[in-house]
Amino acid sequence: MVAVKKDVVINAPPEAVFTLVSDPARMPEWLSGLVEVRVLLGTGAGQQFEWTYKMAGILLRGQSVVVEFVPNERGVNQSIGGIPSTWTYTVEPHDEGTTLTIEADYTIPIPVLGKMAEHVAARRNARDLEAALLDIKETLET
Repeated sequence: MVAVKKDVVINAPPEAVFTLVSDPARMPEWLSGLVEVRVLLGTGAGQQFEWTYKMAGILLRGQSVVVEFVPNERGVNQSIGGIPSTWTYTVEPHDEGTTLTIEADYTIPIPVLGKMAEHVAARRNARDLEAALLDIKETLET
């Protein structure tokens, strides 16, 4: 299991930040590697969607369900399939707008990538998450 946690301060209200990060259809806009989100069912807690993610040049498919949804505060998505994971995102008011924190706990598919590639993929995924936060910041501040 790999865990990564990153945060960023965004000059935007918590509602705007939460609206962007909690919408699975918009995730490919800011999360590199996420190729596609499809088959969205429901909203809020219980929402389900399918996704395709590209890791180390390999397309992995999976499904996610929103297991926790507190509007404008916190959401938790659990995924099964290609990359079993739990993604938690929180938004908190900050003097300069909003602090967005995203934490991802996931299992890299070792049979697909190999043990040597696991460490490299984990480092790259951490950099990708940091870049994702900066993309969200840029989107909301411009």
